[in-house]
Amino acid sequence: MRNDYTQRFSLEPDDSHEKLRRDAMRLIESHGKRPFSDLPDMTEGERTKWFFWNLHENLDEFRKLEPTLVGQIVCTQLTVTEGLSMATEKMGSAQQIALTCRWSLRLAFPGLQNEEVYPMGEGSVDLAISGAVPSNPPLQKNQKGYIESDSSLYPNTMFVYGWVTEPVWNAVKDHLYSPAPTCHTDLILRDEALFPVKPGFGFVTGPAGAVGVTALEFRVNSHSADRRGSRRSDRGA
Repeated sequence: MRNDYTQRFSLEPDDSHEKLRRDAMRLIESHGKRPFSDLPDMTEGERTKWFFWNLHENLDEFRKLEPTLVGQIVCTQLTVTEGLSMATEKMGSAQQIALTCRWSLRLAFPGLQNEEVYPMGEGSVDLAISGAVPSNPPLQKNQKGYIESDSSLYPNTMFVYGWVTEPVWNAVKDHLYSPAPTCHTDLILRDEALFPVKPGFGFVTGPAGAVGVTALEFRVNSHSADRRGSRRSDRGA
């Protein structure tokens, strides 16, 4: 099933790919053209459409808001496979990480010192652990993954497909599996690492309407138990 999925696009998008992209953008144009002042009143699904349309069709203006996606990781699954790979037709082993995230969109509005954060709902992140760009999903040389949201079963839900090296996985895995309530890990996709999959951006690839990702950032957040206890005491006083 996964192989069928990755065959929907190639590394070199053609005219048919661009037609599909334009069709996808037309479907969400009415949401994308809404002003950012409407974001507080939008649903999470509408914000997702707003994000994708603006990154594809209004990129220069959208960049001024420094859009950053933050996925708070709430569930982690590691799958290890050994045997004959149907993708490579070779014997070997593979590791795959599946993360469930609560996504939010962080924007820095001109003239405001504080950033605004808007919930985007839950989504998933599938990452291969590899020493080089994997063949599945097919990506460009310096690409770390792509984001899409065209699932028929889960419309307007953001899915990330990509890869990380084993040293990165080793650096974060203990934090992901930590049972401590004072610790959580975020996956951060920054503005400068997000690019529309369309003509003129040949260094990223993905399905029609997707957003290419060139860097993945994991951030571990922790607070001491004493600090949490003092905050609770302050609230109770």
